[in-house]
Amino acid sequence: MSSRCLTRGVRWSVGIEAEGDEVLTREQVVDLADAVAATDGIATGIGTTRYGAQMVVEAASREEAIEKATEEFWRAVRKARLRRAPLVRTEAISEDEDR
Repeated sequence: MSSRCLTRGVRWSVGIEAEGDEVLTREQVVDLADAVAATDGIATGIGTTRYGAQMVVEAASREEAIEKATEEFWRAVRKARLRRAPLVRTEAISEDEDR
């Protein structure tokens, strides 16, 4: 077994949502979707005050997966030029749990 296999983390699907006071347009959510695409991500929130993303990250634990995805989420929010809002949901499921 190679050392790469020993240090490789598990793939996690992480969902994150934030809620603000602005109703999001289709264009804003498309910009967010473009910004999370690199993490096999999708975005939600058209016509609501909640916006979110589902992303795939590699991590050793659920906590690390949520931390990595949250960092990526805020980077994507900045890139999409959305206003930062309080997080209202974070959840993660590993590819092993999903089977």
